[in-house]
Amino acid sequence: MPKKDKVEVHWLTKPQEHDYPAAESYLSLIYDNKTSAAFVTELKESALVEFKAKDIFRASNLSLLGVSNLHVRRDIKKIKTGELMSPLLLVRDSVNGKLTIADGYHRLCAVYRFDEDALIPCKIV
Repeated sequence: MPKKDKVEVHWLTKPQEHDYPAAESYLSLIYDNKTSAAFVTELKESALVEFKAKDIFRASNLSLLGVSNLHVRRDIKKIKTGELMSPLLLVRDSVNGKLTIADGYHRLCAVYRFDEDALIPCKIV
């Protein structure tokens, strides 16, 4: 299997404003509206931390989306052109023992294609 080219991913210092409503929309499918809104408020106030791409995947129990996914392809192109990527928004589901990616799943999949050990900036609650 050919080795993937190492590409440096460039990150914004904070999530974009539109990431929070997207996270709340997704979270409202899992939690009630009050709980979803509370998570988003906490995410806005939390500090950035970093986790390896492979660890985020393992904790979330999600599958890696391939390059056939339009959003992953777009994010791969952004990475290759050096565009700044928005940090991920994560919620710990301690009841079920897994991580919920509230926003940034496609970005995570794109980064993983280049380097599974890449450190990804995240906000987590």
